Amino acid sequence: MGNKVLVVDDAAFMRMMIKDILRKGGYEVIGEAEDGSKAVEKFKELRPDLVTMDITMPDMDGISAVKEIRKVDPGAMIIMCSAMGQQAMVIDAIQAGAKDFVVKPFQPERVLEAVRKVLA
Repeated sequence: MGNKVLVVDDAAFMRMMIKDILRKGGYEVIGEAEDGSKAVEKFKELRPDLVTMDITMPDMDGISAVKEIRKVDPGAMIIMCSAMGQQAMVIDAIQAGAKDFVVKPFQPERVLEAVRKVLA
């Protein structure tokens, strides 16, 4: 198996879709979380090589979660995933420390390209 990934999205079907794309691409999904605060906990516990992070979630949003994870590990590799391709969100995510941004609905090849690029 390849690199270890934590998948974060409040929608179970989106997590399933991302996990499926990653597994087919040779990555190992070692955990998942449905909101930002659980994502931070799971990151500390699992220490994945990469996190795919939704932006809009209950409890703690993805951008706040990125900031928290980067406090734990400044070198954390995080790719934001969101249906909202709004420039402001993308800029906030990158400023928070995200390495790339993938827009829903996902093109599997685009997801894998982002993952390969970030982990390279």
